[in-house]
Amino acid sequence: MKKLRIGFLLPHYSARSRSFMPAVVQAVADFGAVVDIIHPVDHAVDLSGVRVENDLYILRQTSRLSLSLAGALHGLGAVIVNPYPVSAALSDKIVTSRILQAAGVPTPATYVGPQPDQLLPLLDSGPLIVKPYRGGGGHQIRIVRTPDELAAVDCGRDPVFAQRYHENDGRDRKIYAVGGQLFGVKKVFPRRTEEEKFGEPFALSPDLRDIALRCGEAFGIDLYGVDIIESAGVPYVVDMCSIPGFKGVPDAIGLLAQYFYRAAERAARGELSQRARLTVAGNYSDA
Repeated sequence: MKKLRIGFLLPHYSARSRSFMPAVVQAVADFGAVVDIIHPVDHAVDLSGVRVENDLYILRQTSRLSLSLAGALHGLGAVIVNPYPVSAALSDKIVTSRILQAAGVPTPATYVGPQPDQLLPLLDSGPLIVKPYRGGGGHQIRIVRTPDELAAVDCGRDPVFAQRYHENDGRDRKIYAVGGQLFGVKKVFPRRTEEEKFGEPFALSPDLRDIALRCGEAFGIDLYGVDIIESAGVPYVVDMCSIPGFKGVPDAIGLLAQYFYRAAERAARGELSQRARLTVAGNYSDA
């Protein structure tokens, strides 16, 4: 019987890293799959040599180079978790926000513009939270309440991305989806210690469960993370991630390894399709 081949597009993890992914990769190998670890930023790549050599690829690193390489593999017919069009959409907060809005997911009012000063009239209605439109992890996020604070925002050549700021009632609600299972974890922000990164599990209300499922349906995927705040009792989705860290999820390593191995089995049988790409295109065009 031919062994499954699974390629992981990953960043380098130091010996001090607490990421689950090295253990997930080892668990997948223990299931009997041939594992191909790909670090796209290591060296120059001859694009003529890029070929589909694995039954399944997992795109954990979403640097621009990794994402572009995943796009090249996608164009050659590779099956990727999550599919390249979805991963590309979720790496761009402008695209992500509009797709979620079109799907009826509650989000803060969201604005984009070429220059920060174009957001000045919006401060009359209250503070904004400005974020890089690409990237995650809570980096370079700032609350803007005054014209002077807005003038200090420097996005370089990138567009400015802002959401209406709502005071959080407590800790952030992180909801993780793994193959139809949902896990809720409360976490403080910003998170400084490893204990804070693991947070505290909580039982999802029917409302939060429905919101999380609608996020996945909007993109046609069942492996993702959703960030939710609750302000005055009202939930808002403030971000969504393709393959998050899953810290705080019970037996995350085992769950992810099983998910990837089973996905590779389906890919090898030709059962996975481009449905996610069509879902994204459909929701965005219907907006």
